[in-house]
Amino acid sequence: MSPPSVIVPNAKPLFSYRKYWAHRFGIAPFFPMSRAEMEALGWDSCDIILVTGDAYIDHPSFGMALVARLLEAQGFRVGIISQPDWRDASAFKTLGKPNLFFGITSGNMDSMVNRYTSDRRLRHNDSYTAGGEGGKRPDRSVIVYAQRCREAFSDAAIILGGIEASLRRIAHYDYWSDKVRRSILVDAKADILIYGNAERALVEVAHRIAKNGLTQDFSDVRGLAFIRNAIPDGWQEVAADDIDSPDEGLRRKHKQDQPSVIRLPSYEQVAGDKELYARASRVLHKESNPGNALPLIQRHGDKEVWLTAPPIPLTTAEMDGVYDLPYARAPHPVYAGQKIPAWEMIRHSVTIMRGCFGGCSFCSITEHEGRIIQSRSEESILKEIEVIRDKTEGFTGVISDIGGPTANMYRLACKDKQTEALCRRPSCVYPDICKNLNTNHDPLIQLYRKVRAVPGVKKVNVASGVRYDLAVESPEYVKELVEHHVGGYLKIAPEHTEDGPLSKMMKPGIGSYDAFKNLFDAAAKKAGKKYFLIPYFIAAHPGTSDEDMMHLALWLKKNNYRADQVQTYLPSPMALSTAMYHTGFNPLKPVRRGASEPVETVHGLRQRRLHKAFLRYHDAENWPLLREALKSMGRADLIGPGKHQLVPNWQPAGTGTQSEGKRIGHKGRQRAGAPQAQKFLTKGVMPRKP
Repeated sequence: MSPPSVIVPNAKPLFSYRKYWAHRFGIAPFFPMSRAEMEALGWDSCDIILVTGDAYIDHPSFGMALVARLLEAQGFRVGIISQPDWRDASAFKTLGKPNLFFGITSGNMDSMVNRYTSDRRLRHNDSYTAGGEGGKRPDRSVIVYAQRCREAFSDAAIILGGIEASLRRIAHYDYWSDKVRRSILVDAKADILIYGNAERALVEVAHRIAKNGLTQDFSDVRGLAFIRNAIPDGWQEVAADDIDSPDEGLRRKHKQDQPSVIRLPSYEQVAGDKELYARASRVLHKESNPGNALPLIQRHGDKEVWLTAPPIPLTTAEMDGVYDLPYARAPHPVYAGQKIPAWEMIRHSVTIMRGCFGGCSFCSITEHEGRIIQSRSEESILKEIEVIRDKTEGFTGVISDIGGPTANMYRLACKDKQTEALCRRPSCVYPDICKNLNTNHDPLIQLYRKVRAVPGVKKVNVASGVRYDLAVESPEYVKELVEHHVGGYLKIAPEHTEDGPLSKMMKPGIGSYDAFKNLFDAAAKKAGKKYFLIPYFIAAHPGTSDEDMMHLALWLKKNNYRADQVQTYLPSPMALSTAMYHTGFNPLKPVRRGASEPVETVHGLRQRRLHKAFLRYHDAENWPLLREALKSMGRADLIGPGKHQLVPNWQPAGTGTQSEGKRIGHKGRQRAGAPQAQKFLTKGVMPRKP
């Protein structure tokens, strides 16, 4: 059964372009990282040079390889500069000047998230670097790399892309500097920024530059940001404060005869006025559906940052085309003998879809990949599994993961494409599952069964997080999952137990978790297997009180969970919850002067540590702080040896005597980002041992 096509404005098919003349050079086994490699391919120059903060691994799970193979399929000669020494421009001259442009990305993660913990501590390792070594990329990599490229070749075109550029495309709050920063496009002094899924925009822009150069109008290309001096003639402005007006739908209808652009509050305004920042954040997220979104414009000084409408999702045929490209499926030979942790984790896994319609306010997936699910065909997925079996070193018959941003959104979509094109909801599943959402898991169940039947495949694990509020809609899916695809533990993300923080996260109540757990446990018992759920939780998210964390800790103790690795909330760039954290207002509701909904936020280091300590109530190092907090909250009744009590009234020798900072941070620190960290919040919880 083929998934329904998405009804969106016209889009030129991704593989319908006439190939650039350099296609005659054929396919590169690996893209060159040196002049010698270029010469071996018979190249005198590169058409496009991609600069990345990650080690170069030629595999579709790594954005740089995917982009490079797609550009190669369009006929361009692509070179890669991986993790260059950014201290001077010489490393950026390695491959010479590109004929068309430099493409710059921080890699699979934002460089600041990759380098620092939620407590702003420096990480000492990096999963996307050979040997796991930290420090191989600069802070704010996109800006630094762009500056060095400009120093190397002052007249070269520079295009930004990837998650760091995408999530910093307008004025945004930056957690690490604790201030609002300008659009990264302005600070990097680049020519174009491509946001979201880059394939359509990148292919179109590359062909246009090859034909007519950089000095042309790109305003009809979706998914771009660029700088203008003023609004062109023929365009009309729509003020951001009109977005929540009662006649908003009528306003759009009446103005269809003239192109419109929404005027966001300027950088200077949002930097100095938190309520205006919250309003800009709300408008940005409301204008995210490619079926109805308008372009946005935001003034920075005397310049205008212009964002075209969001990119049109890829069709299944286009997704197949992208993932069927001739990847080497290995790290570049320059890394021979060195282990790259992210590669070790992902080498035997398969991506079956992209996007997420969950809309969690703290997560970057929906913001970056969109909420319309883009799924591959069964044929393409099965073909990749056969390639893994036959060509990937070290394959033992186990597919380590089959999924995507969420394990069980494959082929799920709005039942009516016209409704989907008009919808402005930020989530299809919050506060309840939309009546227009197709939650049929049968295509995924069929896929699982076909994958298991591939000769040479012994086990297929589902390691991507399962969206449990969707899974309960299909008991057959839960049964299939438990009987065949769980390797002892299954991770899911309730994130909290209390309604206050859950309402700000846009996550379902804990009752949905309980319903899933009942199905999971019943299926495991029937299958004669002893499996555990691994629930993930966030401490100190906006909307969370000390009492909320106390109740979560009591729930954990009651259910015999001990969190060995926990995550304090990290305000990632551009997220709705980051707007809450920075402003104290709720952009999930209308933002109007004097009538905006306030949000309780946790800023102080001591309170953030306290919330983290509640998640690790069982760690004796945290008991002194928790006893002090419980007394101040009037809950001294929770101190004692009883099962209903949270912490004992005694202290083991040699514990609780260190400084407060070490006492609370000791075992709770997150290790360096893994591939799953595109969600920015990687957490781990182990079930308590009997």
